Amino acid sequence: MSGHSKWATTKHKKAIIDSRRAKSFAKLIKNIEVAARMGGPDLAGNPGLELAVTKAKKTSVPNDNIDRAIKRGAGLTGEVVDYTEIMYEARGPQGSALLIECLTDNKNRAASEVRLAISRNGGTIADPGSVSYLFARKGVVVLPKNGLSEDDILMAVLDAGAEEVKDSGENWEIHSEPSDLQAIRDALKEAGIEYETDEAEFVPSMQVDLDIDGAKKFMKLVDALEDLDDVQNVYSNADFSEEVQAALDAE
Repeated sequence: MSGHSKWATTKHKKAIIDSRRAKSFAKLIKNIEVAARMGGPDLAGNPGLELAVTKAKKTSVPNDNIDRAIKRGAGLTGEVVDYTEIMYEARGPQGSALLIECLTDNKNRAASEVRLAISRNGGTIADPGSVSYLFARKGVVVLPKNGLSEDDILMAVLDAGAEEVKDSGENWEIHSEPSDLQAIRDALKEAGIEYETDEAEFVPSMQVDLDIDGAKKFMKLVDALEDLDDVQNVYSNADFSEEVQAALDAE
């Protein structure tokens, strides 16, 4: 039950750094607004909203911002919040595949900006379905090893619905069905094990190794996409060797 994805490690490190940025706040606020719009403002009766709020608080989004987002999303302020979720598929360097998840109030703007970012940074837009079949929607919890073994993690989360524990370098990754994420979080809390991130993600069935040149181009493409306001997440099957990762870190 082991795997090793340097890109996943980089991605989660990046998520922790990004969590201190205003851009990450905006994405978290958007998630709260959408959850409140779909299920109402009551956290107890809206699991999606509770999850969005928990993530925002974990990333230090101010309570006032969270409260305003809930009210705005639920229509209590008179403002109309109408976001559409769109998924774009793309090919990156050396056969890598990307899924770009957008949440936008302007589909034409999102389509134009995503296409431009891809074409300007060495990628190509892929036909619908030609990339997505390479991925499965999974719950992913990432936690630092901190001396914990794979068996330690399994003992804590197996009964909560965990399917797999993967070795991701400095971290462990727990994979489950997205619907079991809450149970996994509760099980870790009960076991006194701290985790860093917990998301429903698109996980690749197979990974593509990139050399240093491909990895540089790939990261440039991902950075360009993640800089777009409408882009919520970028998923990929790209992977880096330890040597390539070290070369990227050295730059």
